[in-house]
Amino acid sequence: MSSESGSIRGLSKPEIAALLQEKADEYNRKSFIEHDPICIPHRFSRKEDIEIAGFLTATIAWGQRVTLIRNALRLMEWMDEAPYDFVIGHSAKERKRFAGFVHRTFSGSDCTTFLFMLQRLYARQGGMEAAFQADDLKQGLMKFRSLMLADEPGKTKALELSSRHLANPDAGSAAKRLNMFLRWMVRKDKRSVDFGLWSGIQPAKLYIPLDVHSAGVARNLGILQRKQNDWLAVEELTAFLRQIDPLDPVKFDYALFGMGVNEKLSKPLTGNR
Repeated sequence: MSSESGSIRGLSKPEIAALLQEKADEYNRKSFIEHDPICIPHRFSRKEDIEIAGFLTATIAWGQRVTLIRNALRLMEWMDEAPYDFVIGHSAKERKRFAGFVHRTFSGSDCTTFLFMLQRLYARQGGMEAAFQADDLKQGLMKFRSLMLADEPGKTKALELSSRHLANPDAGSAAKRLNMFLRWMVRKDKRSVDFGLWSGIQPAKLYIPLDVHSAGVARNLGILQRKQNDWLAVEELTAFLRQIDPLDPVKFDYALFGMGVNEKLSKPLTGNR
């Protein structure tokens, strides 16, 4: 089925479903890894290294992909290419080496605070997966945010300043980067792009990592009516995708993102739909 700009107007629901299945199959391939931020956690084999590398990479995943991948590689280098060992064992003095790190609005202070939060999370929760587990992943996102930002003597101001980099769905945030990270950790298929490391969370519960590309394509297909890229839009689009595949709705992130980036179908279409 063609997805040229004129042909995605006025498709029926079965046609949209077929197109999304086709494009998910096209883009959910190992060739996707090399130029995507997911290439950073793919450098590791231990579960804890993958999830820490994935989380930190997802945290800075905005802007040009080349730049964010370069900066994520720098973080891994500064952690001696052993993210888990560094996170659980580093001292406050060793954390200072990250004070000069900058990625757009994510500063060195944010970086050192995130490393502190991760060290505390592993010490108290035993890992990241348990910190997200809830009946609904919106509540899971809020649970994770609460655990990461729990007050600590001497850290109140730093935690408050860095809280802007932890999405808050209750305040309307689409939580694109955290939902992308959860896709990486939870989804599992034969393509081996996503890792499927976390068996305690089912792929059916995932929410779409909504960004300008996936949202634009969804609106052009007529499967997203909401104008703002916020949490209500995430819920609306995810609900539609669950109708197509109740067990693995977020695999269609590949289709929507791929069509937006590679086929330039995320810009508003002109003419009648």
